[in-house]
Amino acid sequence: MPDTTLLKPFPAPMPLKKILGPSFIILALGLGSGEVILWPLLSANYGLGIAWGALLGITFQFFINMEIERYALVKGESVFVGVNKIFPWAAWWFVASTFIGFGLPGIVAASAHVFAFILGIENFKWLAILFLLIIGLILSAGKTVYGTMEKITKTIIVTGIPFIIVLVALLSTGVDWAALGSGLLGIGDGYHFLPVGISLATFLAAFAYSGAGGNLNLTQSIYIKEKGYGMGAYSQKIAGLFKNVSQRQKVKLAGEDFALTPDNIKNFKAWWKVVNLEHLLVFWLVGLVSIAMLMVLAHATTFGLIGNAEGISFVINEGVAIGEKLFPALGMLFLLVVAVMLFQTQLGVLDSTSRIMAENVAIKKIHQNKEINLSKIYFSFVWAQIVFGITLFLFNITEPKFLIVLGAVINALTMFVHIGLVNWTNYKLLAKPFQPHLLRRLILAVIFVFFGLFSTITVWDLLFK
Repeated sequence: MPDTTLLKPFPAPMPLKKILGPSFIILALGLGSGEVILWPLLSANYGLGIAWGALLGITFQFFINMEIERYALVKGESVFVGVNKIFPWAAWWFVASTFIGFGLPGIVAASAHVFAFILGIENFKWLAILFLLIIGLILSAGKTVYGTMEKITKTIIVTGIPFIIVLVALLSTGVDWAALGSGLLGIGDGYHFLPVGISLATFLAAFAYSGAGGNLNLTQSIYIKEKGYGMGAYSQKIAGLFKNVSQRQKVKLAGEDFALTPDNIKNFKAWWKVVNLEHLLVFWLVGLVSIAMLMVLAHATTFGLIGNAEGISFVINEGVAIGEKLFPALGMLFLLVVAVMLFQTQLGVLDSTSRIMAENVAIKKIHQNKEINLSKIYFSFVWAQIVFGITLFLFNITEPKFLIVLGAVINALTMFVHIGLVNWTNYKLLAKPFQPHLLRRLILAVIFVFFGLFSTITVWDLLFK
């Protein structure tokens, strides 16, 4: 039993407009992989009959993310702290699987590839290296990392998505929208659900990246804690690298306890209602609209063109087609917006993955009674990933599609693992008033089985065909 003198009240909920932020970040993490690259790539090559996968994928991730939020909302700590209480080995699994899954710099390679085309540069490798260094400096210079990330992601989403919608309105026809409507039901041109010849690995990669994907979903618990959702109001924040660098921080990863009083339970339920609405509107709705718009745009401009399947050439084809159908400057502006979105996604990925790895290392160090500077651990992972990415580029491992798809398949497997870990942790550690109802549990069980089966089939297909 917790000491009643140390109990904190469960804070009353804030209005929706004041809690907007974390879902923008988690949404932006998927913009450069699933939304901008993989789903449009599949649409350019196979039409819109695969749109059902994007709808199902982002819907699955809504439910996955809300269970992650549930834990942080109640406990005021990241879900990693809770999982470690039940599965002590999990911290090292999260560190290793996150670095392997997201250390592959496919997204920044795609951004550099598009920027290089705009600038007329043939070899984008050196530009990609420069971008990684710039990302490291951006993350290192802010007063708090979360504040920096929220400002950047909100700006890019609020300006980039409306521009894409305008292009779609100008270039799409009734045929494209009819194809999208049919595709959401799994009806394609001459096929149902999956066309002949489609790569299962690429489809699973797109499915897993319908949103953030992999262990990135788990950072939602860190972001809402830092935003001050629920019991996260009492949590610590990660400072910038150049703020108080000489100080040893007394790290407090554990959350605060509260009494199971009617008022506290009432406040939780009010919070749960508003955070579900926030995530539904920002992550699910804006995310689905973004994916749909980018798929329709790819279909309207590049469907059936030669060379679409070669890396991310279809993006270049889109820009050229937009320039030919409207104005050349608009085609270049589209490519610039795509490149910036990709750059921002890599920025968000480096931030999120470094948070994951830093928190899990800190969890183990705390148990060893070692002094910890969480910010320094975080930035050591930021720069370790940058060095790893630069090393790959120097060895000419630069193909964006290969890096993105390989990372996504790995991350689909990690999603299967963390879905099971998080839901078992919630079951074991959350009091009954805060646990999901039966219908939501059934939905989560279906999602868990789906990722397990689909990942197994895809890996089998890659290894034995």
